[in-house]
Amino acid sequence: MIILQNAMEKSNLYKVDEFGVKNYNYGILAILSFILFAFINVSLGYVTFVAETAVEGSPVKNYADAFWLMLMSSTTIGFGDVYPITLAGRIAVFAMFILGVGILGGVGAVFANKVFGFADTNIKNRELRQQNEEILLQNDKIYQKLSALEDKLAAFEKETK
Repeated sequence: MIILQNAMEKSNLYKVDEFGVKNYNYGILAILSFILFAFINVSLGYVTFVAETAVEGSPVKNYADAFWLMLMSSTTIGFGDVYPITLAGRIAVFAMFILGVGILGGVGAVFANKVFGFADTNIKNRELRQQNEEILLQNDKIYQKLSALEDKLAAFEKETK
């Protein structure tokens, strides 16, 4: 786990700002997500191709059909023109459905957040931390001035007695 964490820090996938907040490089993460998505589509498409073309009566006639089936499963469209009939094909489609929806949904959520500017708690937290630091500095200055005034007032009371 420590090796993975060190690799993540060196990979420029995120930078830690002065407040200790991780700021992710969403461009790199999106590219990696789409590469992973393509790899899973190609791999599970091949598994489906091998499983389905060996069975007579399967709608999957070639690799293009299997790849199309994976794409339609991963996007939840599923036209129904190509479908698996073997257990291995059905498991591959199920896995692609779960993984594809997860990857595409995650990338879509990040994209929507960046484009439409939904609440970014990291930015709000940084602003609040900055404001808190300024308020604490101001309070410290006020405390020092108040202490100096109290000392002067105490000295003045001693002189007048």
